[in-house]
Amino acid sequence: MKKVLLGMSGGVDSSVAAILLKKQGYDVIGLTMNLHEKNDANFGNDAKELCKKLGIEHYTCDYTEEFDEKVISNFVCQYKNCKTPNPCIECNKYLKFGAMYEMAKKLGCDYIATGHYAITEYDEKYKKVVLKKSKSLKKDQSYVLYNINPEVVEKTIFPLGKYESKEEIRDIARKNGFEVANKPDSEDICFIPDNNYVRFLEEEKNFISKQGNIVNLDGKILGKHSGLYKHTIGQRKGLGISNPVPLYVIGYNIEKNELIVGEEDKLYSNEVILENFNNLLGIEIDGLKIKAKIRYSSKEASAVIHKELINGKEQIKIIFDERQRAITPGQSLVAYIDDVVVGGGIISNL
Repeated sequence: MKKVLLGMSGGVDSSVAAILLKKQGYDVIGLTMNLHEKNDANFGNDAKELCKKLGIEHYTCDYTEEFDEKVISNFVCQYKNCKTPNPCIECNKYLKFGAMYEMAKKLGCDYIATGHYAITEYDEKYKKVVLKKSKSLKKDQSYVLYNINPEVVEKTIFPLGKYESKEEIRDIARKNGFEVANKPDSEDICFIPDNNYVRFLEEEKNFISKQGNIVNLDGKILGKHSGLYKHTIGQRKGLGISNPVPLYVIGYNIEKNELIVGEEDKLYSNEVILENFNNLLGIEIDGLKIKAKIRYSSKEASAVIHKELINGKEQIKIIFDERQRAITPGQSLVAYIDDVVVGGGIISNL
């Protein structure tokens, strides 16, 4: 019997994943990762009770230090550099598919599993196990999984990937008598439960508002801002400036502490420079035609990957067929061929 370590939050997705894995004949062990709930005596109890009901082992492990180092510190650093990070991507890389994978090996497990909506399966074209979109495109989470280690892909199972709706998952939970069937989805950043990242940066990470100028591309001063970290590319509201034509945040001058604004046309570009490209497929990507997303919620668009040498250093550039709106440094670009994840990287260009 193959043994699998399942990441369990106590929510409906990971709970149903446990049910499905058991029905498929796996020896399941549940793992609840304490990432940021410091000194919470009740942490992991929901998952522990579910595992008890299913008759499977359960562990709760403290990863708060690793989470702080790899996820929260990166989140803070990105905002200090006027970038907009996606902390879930870092968490998946280092914690849920990094630390958990290492734990699985210690426990003698053959696989790890989570309640993410994605698919891993052998693909004849690439002669390997690949990461694919889930059948439920509304719930698909392959975007936030692009940065995991390629080695881990073939050791990962996503039991929910081939279900077409969340309601199917809730039905399975109900039929098995799980009270979590109607538990709402969590959509906030887990360590910022009110989703107010400005409050988090100021109250918990000592960011200090520093007033500066809002300028147009000609350097003309149009108003004042109270902190560059409070503004994102594409923002229109809340700038406190008036202009005959609507103006949007199009960039930053960190050295001068200036927020740069321009008309909407200036938000569009067809070129993206990427840092730390993770080639999940391990194939030659120069000249590769792909579909790409520049943020989790964006639509895919046709593009080509190019490798370039800049000052002796290889650089990955993505050129879209059509210009994209509000390409945002710190966010990730993820590349697909059909439903297969090619890989992706962090957007670096302003």
